[in-house]
Amino acid sequence: MPRKVRSVDLTQVSEWDDGELRRKDDYLAGEEPLEIRIGEHPLSVTMRTPGHDLELAAGFLFTEGLVQRREQILKLESASPVGAPNSGNVVQVELTPDAVPDFEKMRRHFFAASSCGICGKASIDSVRSRVLQPPNPDFRLAPEILLRLPDALRSSQDVFERTGGLHAAALFSARGTLLALREDIGRHNAVDKLIGWALREGRLPLAESVLLVSGRGGFEIIQKAIVAGLPVVASVSAPSSLAVQLARELRLTLIGFLRGRRFVIYAGEERLEK
Repeated sequence: MPRKVRSVDLTQVSEWDDGELRRKDDYLAGEEPLEIRIGEHPLSVTMRTPGHDLELAAGFLFTEGLVQRREQILKLESASPVGAPNSGNVVQVELTPDAVPDFEKMRRHFFAASSCGICGKASIDSVRSRVLQPPNPDFRLAPEILLRLPDALRSSQDVFERTGGLHAAALFSARGTLLALREDIGRHNAVDKLIGWALREGRLPLAESVLLVSGRGGFEIIQKAIVAGLPVVASVSAPSSLAVQLARELRLTLIGFLRGRRFVIYAGEERLEK
């Protein structure tokens, strides 16, 4: 019998409100470890919100450079050994021989927590050493459309509405049409889920799309966006200094503080229509 995905858990809490204490039900965002295995070799363990696990694994493999095209993934499935404590929290992957990594070299690189993806890397240099291509220089986006995206993001965040505890990442067209949205306790996981969806649907590179993320725009999100060919990344909060540096180097359009009728352009303002 398939394991029920629990993106949300229900618990009992005590709420103090203006001097009164009462018991109530409360929803919590689900958090469980997910292990990605290639053959018999464990590749990565990340804390994530259950749901869209195959997309998360596919996106991770792509944005970390293990695969460059979907045909290199021969098999991608949830492994659920009966009675095992991690049942349903393992994704089993089979790759073409040219894509199978050297596990001795990769051993220290892919252990990440939900709050930070890059902290599991051996060094920032190992990330930046990858060949990254500048995204589509001809993409253009109207500022008025950009201003509408945060409301579209919030209105589509089903789990956040109940828990208030998840990050979201969404893909939009140049006309502001919502293409896909994913939620997770880790913002980089939400981005990997989106990119994994695009990889499996044959939509990469995302040269005509906009990525909007809740929270801040960190270095790893910018790196993943560039790998996926995204020309524009926007966030409702601030980017990091390293994210701005990478966006300027690779000529990606980076938007921060997208709130109300205001935003800040940190890089690539030429893509915004006058």
